[in-house]
Amino acid sequence: MKMQLKLKSVCLMSAFTCMALASGAVLAALSAQETERLGKDLTPMGAEKAGNKDGSIPSWEGGLSKAPAGFDPAKGYVDPFAAEKPLYTITPANASQYKDKLAPGQMEMLKRYPNYKMNVYPSHRTAAFPQREYENIKAEAGKAELVAGGNGVLNIVKSAVPFPIPKTGIEAIWNHLTRYRGGSLERYSAEFPVQANGNFTPVTRTEVASFSSAMPDAEPNRLLYKRDIITGPSSMAGEALVIHEPMDQLKEPRLAWLYNPGQRRVVRAPDFAHDMPGQGSDGLRTIDDYDGFGGSPERYDWKLSGKKEMLISYNNFKFGSKSVKYTDIVKPGHLNQDLVRYELHRVWVVEATLKPGKRHIYGKRVFFIDEDSWQIAHADKYDNRGELWRVHEIEAMQFYDAPTPFYSGEVLYDLQARRYVVVGLTNQEKPIKFGGKFALGVYSPDNLRRMSN
Repeated sequence: MKMQLKLKSVCLMSAFTCMALASGAVLAALSAQETERLGKDLTPMGAEKAGNKDGSIPSWEGGLSKAPAGFDPAKGYVDPFAAEKPLYTITPANASQYKDKLAPGQMEMLKRYPNYKMNVYPSHRTAAFPQREYENIKAEAGKAELVAGGNGVLNIVKSAVPFPIPKTGIEAIWNHLTRYRGGSLERYSAEFPVQANGNFTPVTRTEVASFSSAMPDAEPNRLLYKRDIITGPSSMAGEALVIHEPMDQLKEPRLAWLYNPGQRRVVRAPDFAHDMPGQGSDGLRTIDDYDGFGGSPERYDWKLSGKKEMLISYNNFKFGSKSVKYTDIVKPGHLNQDLVRYELHRVWVVEATLKPGKRHIYGKRVFFIDEDSWQIAHADKYDNRGELWRVHEIEAMQFYDAPTPFYSGEVLYDLQARRYVVVGLTNQEKPIKFGGKFALGVYSPDNLRRMSN
């Protein structure tokens, strides 16, 4: 009763606050005492610095922030844990023993595929970022505000983590959306929509993305810019897109342009968002599936369910190795699980439920976000009947030369179609580059046709 009276009182004081409460976006700035915890008992990113009670999750000691001597990106990332052996392996036969450390989607994969397994290794908290990013986060901690409905963030200039101590689900998901990824990245990658029998046709692309904070001439109200050009197969080569992603999506929606080589024209693509099928995915992922979740969060109510200890794909240097071929990775039914490394880490659990009157092919999504990096580690997607439909796993890896956590691939399993798509593989491509300087002209719609030919 006291809580109800308190909530009613707050709502009477501020109609705007009531709207925020209804959307799950409570406007609760951090106190000075909370801000002071950053870099002390909390990491500069807001994670718990200490390990867990039994030591299976170690304390954070700064992460992996330097490349080893002689590092050559062209030869791939040296695995600092190559000599380690699995502590144990989870199989369909023993999965029930570990269900408290697994997501429903992980349990379902173990149930459906007799040969599916999870090799669990010692945990290493390798997430590390440049010192300036830590300083920016602390300097701006407590200043960020959500626009009504949580569809944008205000008052952030340099911080990559606007809500280092999140109070709501929408705050946690914004941390994922704005997280540091080297300032900019240039990636040559391959995507594989895999049929039930294991057959696939690779889709290759070049991507360039820049955060506005890393650009000399970014426009107002911009979070990031992205340019994507498909280079294969020949039936798709030359298709391209440019995205301008706003920071405040209430003020301005995503701007997107597509280039079709057959028509030789650039057109606006106002619907290139949400549940539109992703390019090259054979309908196995949506536009907002990319990178775990991307784009506007406006169609969902976001609930923060707290933290849990969970086995997630982590430190996947072996999976991303230049010595591993795509045919080694892509197998019938699921990835080659001998290449995937799992570790115990703490994750934030965020549940997204489709708002009444809104449309999306996913009625509910549950995200598990790594506390050290704010990168989504795993997501379960449910259809509008409430049935588990797709299982999304991010193969996390620390790119120590940037330094930044990112991933060596992401995979979405469609449980209903018994097919899957693996995205962002770079094993047989040119090395990924972080920190390049790209001006606004790189992301001009007028530049698309020239770049695609």
